[in-house]
Amino acid sequence: MSSLRCNAATHFVEVVDSLLLSVQANCIDSTAAAEAVFASEVEKLKKEKIKPQEQITLEPYERDHAVVTGIYRCAVKIFMCVLYF
Repeated sequence: MSSLRCNAATHFVEVVDSLLLSVQANCIDSTAAAEAVFASEVEKLKKEKIKPQEQITLEPYERDHAVVTGIYRCAVKIFMCVLYF
């Protein structure tokens, strides 16, 4: 799930954008502990140059769910334009 979000960020974000990722641990890995799944998803975000800001679990409303917020900053693209008159 986080890899899809990272791919979308690298293709569609211009310079800076916010990120809101909902993680359901049982859908990603039902054999691992929820905290381990959340940590691995945050590490995947960091590898894709997304800076996680906050992680909140949705207990007691939803079991094994978390929401991660973050910021994606891509390199500023400078294009040179040559005008011919």
